[in-house]
Amino acid sequence: RCLLKMVKGNIVVPEEILNFCCNGLQGSTSPPRAREPGEREEAPGAMASPSPAHNPTEVQMSQLVLPCHTNHRGELSTGQLLKWIDTAACLSAERHAGCPCVTASMDDIYFEHTISVGQVVNIKAKVNRAFNSSMEVGIQVSYEDLCSGKHCSICKAYATFVAQGPLGSKVRLKPLTPQTEEEKIEYSIAAERRRMRLVHKDTLKDLLTHSRPETELETRDGSGAVPAEKTRVESVELVLPPHANHQGNTFGGQIMAWMENVATIAASRLCHAHPTLRAIEMFHFRGPSQVGDRLVLKAIVNNAFKNSMEVGVSAEAYGQEMSISRRHINSAFMTFVVLDQEGQPRTLPMVAPEPGDGERRYREASARKKIRLDRKYVVSCKQTEVPLSVPWDQSNKVYLSYNNVSALKMLVAKANWALAREKEKVRMYTLEEDKFLSFRIEISVCIPASRAFSLLSNLRRRHEWDSHYVSAELVQKVDDDDMIYHVVSQKLRHENKPQDFVILASRRKPCSKGDPYVVAFRSVTLPTHPARAEFTRGETLCSGFCIWPESEEMSKVAYYNQAMPGYLNYVTTNVAGLSSDICSTFEACEKFLLKNKEDLISRLQD
Repeated sequence: RCLLKMVKGNIVVPEEILNFCCNGLQGSTSPPRAREPGEREEAPGAMASPSPAHNPTEVQMSQLVLPCHTNHRGELSTGQLLKWIDTAACLSAERHAGCPCVTASMDDIYFEHTISVGQVVNIKAKVNRAFNSSMEVGIQVSYEDLCSGKHCSICKAYATFVAQGPLGSKVRLKPLTPQTEEEKIEYSIAAERRRMRLVHKDTLKDLLTHSRPETELETRDGSGAVPAEKTRVESVELVLPPHANHQGNTFGGQIMAWMENVATIAASRLCHAHPTLRAIEMFHFRGPSQVGDRLVLKAIVNNAFKNSMEVGVSAEAYGQEMSISRRHINSAFMTFVVLDQEGQPRTLPMVAPEPGDGERRYREASARKKIRLDRKYVVSCKQTEVPLSVPWDQSNKVYLSYNNVSALKMLVAKANWALAREKEKVRMYTLEEDKFLSFRIEISVCIPASRAFSLLSNLRRRHEWDSHYVSAELVQKVDDDDMIYHVVSQKLRHENKPQDFVILASRRKPCSKGDPYVVAFRSVTLPTHPARAEFTRGETLCSGFCIWPESEEMSKVAYYNQAMPGYLNYVTTNVAGLSSDICSTFEACEKFLLKNKEDLISRLQD
């Protein structure tokens, strides 16, 4: 009120004070005003320095774990944690969309630790990328012990939210512009995670098709197997106003909490102990439910392995009228373990599946376990933890492709590239990190980006411009975007035989405007192509091309290679294409692209 009187009385109030007061009154988190060029910086102590600008979609939540949030062991209930995670993620999504948002899906969640009463849960959520009407929100969860000051990571999750307009109509989202190196990496890889979600069901079907029935049988003694029917749980919940979000729909986090509750009961019936939830499989919400709906939650143990079990859970909704058929809301698969006094997983009894659907669920649980291990091994590992050559098979092909492309995108998004050499059109940059020495070579070429993408993604034509290539044989066409080649290169300087490589080539077209065309290479192993005596088997960790359209006829072609110290002696001659004369090689690449562009024009004219 005093401030308004001063303004009405024509008393000049500094803009900084107005901004400070207004932001404080409104609870605003807007970033401070940027200083104009030439504006003098405040002297130390005159006024507190404003905090640096942060992602406007970022939401931070801190919750003190109280006894009402915990289970019988005094540990935070996973259902309660899921509600907090979904709340923070939804608030972040709505900050970007500016309208109501609903949870569409949640990726795999691996819980690393439990949280005890009295500790603080810290959740940070922010939008990684916005697509047309959906967006990916990244969530990081950690706990803080207030007495010891210890901080520890709990889990990392990715959720997909959909923006909704009036009457449930979809809303076209504004694009998100990443600022920091971390945000650029998450933004770039979000497109790959989205692609992986879309093919998740097909991956399971493909694995079940190629699996052999005899390999699905448990090798342990099944004499004491527990009938799966004894673990079945069915429970009903009435959706009340406290269970609904601000849109009137049942809160997604609440549904996940109810599902976790019945899954825990089913797991307890198998092991006759108190199980601990270790992971939740990727799942999708198929439709909404509203206040007044009845939610029927069903759970059953699908399969029990040596130290873990999978519980399948479904949620169906119906209204007051029982005559109306139930609506399938969600299905999820949760992995539980039972810990002994030393915190180690106990051996679990076997499950005897019911004939028909029970046997199908039993087989699918085995396939999901294989996929889960592959995904955690290939996707969740840090780049330094993934071996150079990962065995390729049907179950991990999607995740190897993801790792291949995302590793290259992470390299592209790195900062601190240093210009090492420039000759005419060719520019060479280097990046030194703890365990890697990376190279980037750029050249601008008068060719449409789509045409350059088509030419450079075909390794069988690489020898036409790279003298270090001898041949490239297409071993297997995985799909339209992924192919495996057996490549033979020239002899090394200090070797008397040529090198060979088995390379997975993954290509991606732009997901949206501003994205590059991507061709990524990494080594894999195939049983059909073992190392042979006449070759020195080489490996490439991360390499490939990114092609940006500069205009309809101009493209910027960039080649990246990441090498570990043990392989630096091969840097100038290996399959990654980093020849001893970088400039000559890429000048030859430019001539190859221009020649084939002209050949295409001539064929079109004919």
